[in-house]
Amino acid sequence: MTKLGLPDGIQACLFDLDGVITKTAVVHAAAWKQTFDDFLRARDGADFRPFDDTDYDEYVDGRPRADGVRTFLASRGIQLPDGAPDDPPDRQTVHGLGNRKNELLLELIRTRGVEAYDGTIRYIGAVRAEGLRTAVVSSSANCRDVLRSINAEHLFDVRIDGVVAAERHLPGKPHPDTFLAAAHDLGVEPKAAAVFEDALAGMDAGRSGHFGYVVGLDRVGQADALRAHGADVVVPDLVNLGEWS
Repeated sequence: MTKLGLPDGIQACLFDLDGVITKTAVVHAAAWKQTFDDFLRARDGADFRPFDDTDYDEYVDGRPRADGVRTFLASRGIQLPDGAPDDPPDRQTVHGLGNRKNELLLELIRTRGVEAYDGTIRYIGAVRAEGLRTAVVSSSANCRDVLRSINAEHLFDVRIDGVVAAERHLPGKPHPDTFLAAAHDLGVEPKAAAVFEDALAGMDAGRSGHFGYVVGLDRVGQADALRAHGADVVVPDLVNLGEWS
């Protein structure tokens, strides 16, 4: 293992955004909860079963927005028409609910701001100082704006986000395609790349893509689940990985 806590032969590091680089996972969870609770309350009445943390971890976290809507609703036996990507946020379609969530998310980001995980930012600096290449891999269509807000866009050689995935028709996590695209754009084989994720869907993507190392960031006390979904190592923060700090 190198001083970065990575196996010898790793040439590139692929970082998820929300929950790994930025402290926005909790904001995403709040926006999803409000979106789904409002929908379920209107559909089922006051005795509806609320969206909870387990729902977020299992069905939504790390997935592209529309996939998250479909997967969660399917878990409750609900099916909606897909609609169109530009559906208004009050339309009862998959895209309508997804756009409502994004509307709430952007409002929360505006009011709360975006904060980076200092340990991750410093780790990325150490990675680059050792000559490894870096990519950000996120399902978020707001990835570039979030990186700019924390002055971190320059830390990545490649960005594969929700916008790029749509342009290239790449399926999102738990499929490995976005991570594979990042490795390809960096010019490395998957076995020479390490994946850094906090979401179970991201662990699945790292495992199925046969990447050289999968690092799970346990921000919410789900270390066992991260390991079960494919993490080679689980740490609470990247300052705890290796002996670089």
